[in-house]
Amino acid sequence: MNATNLQQYITQNQIDAEILFLEVETPTVEAAALALGVLPEQIIKSVLFLADKEPVVVIASGLARLNYKLLADYLGMSRRRVKIAGPDEVLAITGYVAGSVPPFGYVQPIRTVVETAVLSLPHPHIYGGGGDINALMKLTVAELRRVVGGEVAQLAVSS
Repeated sequence: MNATNLQQYITQNQIDAEILFLEVETPTVEAAALALGVLPEQIIKSVLFLADKEPVVVIASGLARLNYKLLADYLGMSRRRVKIAGPDEVLAITGYVAGSVPPFGYVQPIRTVVETAVLSLPHPHIYGGGGDINALMKLTVAELRRVVGGEVAQLAVSS
């Protein structure tokens, strides 16, 4: 999957989001913020975890460090049963290359949890993975929440 597939998903589901194609690759929060000329806290990341081998995407502020124990507690399991997915697992499960994963539009529905700090970002727009390593998606926090649903938890500490 790539930005073209993501754009089709956005169009089909009438999502108020825009894919921005950039001159440079944006595999990190810092690279994305620099390329867009925005603050790093405006960048969100979609991180795939495997909880007892079941995929769970956590959408967090790019500046936040996700806490595995908080996620495990939220999911009602021990920390040992939660791991971050490797690049091959990310591709197989989401359809997107690690570093380009959007917050929605996967090859299969995936349980998604929004980290609480994302909901209080003070900027009108946020930017997440755009389906390609040189693409980012622009949308509002309200639209993100509308599309991914209401599952919200405190899962991070600021770095």
